[in-house]
Amino acid sequence: MCELADVRDAARRIAPYLPQTAFRRYPALSDLVGAEVWVKHENQLPTNAFKVRGGVNLVSRLSDGEKERGLVTASTGNHGQSIAFASRLFGVRATICVPERANPVKVGAIRALGAEIVVHGVDFDEAREHCERLAAEHGYRYVHSGNEPHLIAGVGTAVLELLEAEPGIDVIVVAVGGGSGAAGACVVAKALRPATEVIGVQSEAAPAAYRSWREAAIAEDRMGTAAEGLATRVGFELPQRILREHLDDFVLVSEQELQEATLAMIAGTSNLCELAAAAPLAAALRLRDRLEGRRVALIQSGANISLDQLRELFR
Repeated sequence: MCELADVRDAARRIAPYLPQTAFRRYPALSDLVGAEVWVKHENQLPTNAFKVRGGVNLVSRLSDGEKERGLVTASTGNHGQSIAFASRLFGVRATICVPERANPVKVGAIRALGAEIVVHGVDFDEAREHCERLAAEHGYRYVHSGNEPHLIAGVGTAVLELLEAEPGIDVIVVAVGGGSGAAGACVVAKALRPATEVIGVQSEAAPAAYRSWREAAIAEDRMGTAAEGLATRVGFELPQRILREHLDDFVLVSEQELQEATLAMIAGTSNLCELAAAAPLAAALRLRDRLEGRRVALIQSGANISLDQLRELFR
């Protein structure tokens, strides 16, 4: 599973390689939500996304045999960058399977980090299934993007930093694709401050994780969101086990709400924001009455938005 001690150990492991990210209060966002809104800027990490915390934690622990065999994983982008970054750091060969319509900004960044790119399938899950075949065929160490305790412990360090900086936070809102970020948030928040609510958010156009949590069983559903960080077709077992035990609530937002929240995040923080990273603000706006007057932390999970996506937002 994953516990607070694992997150603290991950924090020690990643500290030589990754900076702590800023955690700032934004009056403009506070006015929008009607609450005291803080943003945890995971977009300021070297890959411009939170997942690199998990990648560095996991790859730093590989055995010599695993390093020799090399890694393979599937990703819509940010997880792939995470594994590519960490693999270059520790001298490990990495192969990243991406779907055909993957964000070109993220794919280019993965390639620039030295990983081999394999393009396969129309969505993440088809890329993942191909990745699993490659692992079996070549003996690579397969890294699942969610069912890895060391990934969850690594990304949980963001909330460890957050609560150490501002222990009075009442609510943490975090986007859910596979669920590693929300699972890590739950592990830390419920151990350090049980009264802190953790709320997950996913697009209603890709609700597999939401349904898996609601139904207490792994569900498969459509995958029609433009927010690739939320674009999973099936729930992930390990994150779901943690979420079912600890997550306080889970909401769905529309694609239009994601677009409007992305623009609001860019304007309100003067930071680039990808669609998935704006999901927490979209959820906070939907839950405005419930959050009124409380101290709310939004996890800004990444800034890897393409020029085409930006142009579409500003049309």
